[in-house]
Amino acid sequence: MRVEFDAQDREAIALEVLKVLRPLFTHVDKRSPTTDTIFDVKGLCEYLRVTPKWVYEQTHLNAIPHYKLTGKALRFRRDEIDNWLEGLKRPATSQPTGLQRLLKERALPCKGRNTAVNN
Repeated sequence: MRVEFDAQDREAIALEVLKVLRPLFTHVDKRSPTTDTIFDVKGLCEYLRVTPKWVYEQTHLNAIPHYKLTGKALRFRRDEIDNWLEGLKRPATSQPTGLQRLLKERALPCKGRNTAVNN
């Protein structure tokens, strides 16, 4: 038995199949191509704008998430580096604190600044 459908029926069937299958495929891999990036030392240096020496020091201290492949090859996952960076984030302060406040309070008048002089 062979069933033939006209173009409009085929289109309607395809749309219904797509509705059922789309949710199944969107949850397979939530990683985007940008977060699935794996860096070597050179790539991480370019991404973070640091020197290779700094990267090697941080991996030696286990201060930065990394993978050590056979031998001494190091690899870094971008999503883990981004999460690590978020953990280092410090909130901005609106008021100077500590040494900054002390320096501001004791600051000498700058040349060219309008200062009142008592004569």
